[in-house]
Amino acid sequence: MKHLPSKALCGFGAALLLAGCGSESKPNIAIGPPASTTQSVSQLLFDAYGIGSDKYNTYQEGFGAALDGVQDGNIDISIGILGLPSGSIENLQASSGDVRLISLSDDAIDYIESNSAYQRFTIPANSYAFQDEDVNTITAYAILVGNTNTIDEQLGYELARLMHEHAEENTHSQSAFITLENALNGSEGLPIHPGAKRYYEEQGLSVANPVAELGDITSKREFVLGTGSQGGTYYPLGGEMATIWNRYLDDQNFTNIETGASIENLVSIRDNNLDLGMTVHAPAQDAVAGRGEFDGMEIGNVAFIGHIYPEVIQVVTRERSNINSLSDLAK
Repeated sequence: MKHLPSKALCGFGAALLLAGCGSESKPNIAIGPPASTTQSVSQLLFDAYGIGSDKYNTYQEGFGAALDGVQDGNIDISIGILGLPSGSIENLQASSGDVRLISLSDDAIDYIESNSAYQRFTIPANSYAFQDEDVNTITAYAILVGNTNTIDEQLGYELARLMHEHAEENTHSQSAFITLENALNGSEGLPIHPGAKRYYEEQGLSVANPVAELGDITSKREFVLGTGSQGGTYYPLGGEMATIWNRYLDDQNFTNIETGASIENLVSIRDNNLDLGMTVHAPAQDAVAGRGEFDGMEIGNVAFIGHIYPEVIQVVTRERSNINSLSDLAK
């Protein structure tokens, strides 16, 4: 999948005029930060509906900043890969009072399932206070991956162990999905870190993944976890995970940082600028296989450590936009 070219990169603020972003007849759509998985998913959605880039103006913003634009009326649609429910969407509803989730058509979902690793998912009615009906969409898995040049066997073991054995100390709502039952979700097609494999097998799980080969690792104390935008799920959830690791690992210190999420995290691991990263499982598969966004750029130093939570693609608008379906944009 190719990055979606931006026809208009517009900032937010009181002085922003829609006319400054192109034709007023075109909807303004937030497609995620540059080089992000959200942009890849956005392109999948547009391809599924046959929506050309001449039909909309794009904003390359993280989900939190994009929702500010939705609230202000400067953005018509924001596309996000989020936990369910999303606190950011709940906050938008609290401030605007007219949020709507756009449901995907069966044909669009069939297209996406045939052309990606994303799968059909139904957001049940009443997942949000404003949502009276089921919403059809797609989902993937958020996973934790490690840099095999910096995370040794014992540390990989401890990271996986502490994620699960102290999950109840993680106050983020999505931490409820960090269970041994879900531990290997999203690991398909990925090498597993040998330390994580040892932990899961000790817990009685059968691990069929190839085992990642570790590099020549030099002992160090400081480790960096790449997450996502502050308005999304990765950043606060990653902060909770880092807090737990710091609480129980005396000789290491973990810092979570804001990033452009999945693709940026994978590239930063490749370049040895990150030790750990949160990512959607689909781009991680592409990175290991050297396809899609990573065509010809196979990443060999990334390893699966554990499943975190299911990621649900949520297409957000407001009633005032009068956009009921993405098919409206193709007209």
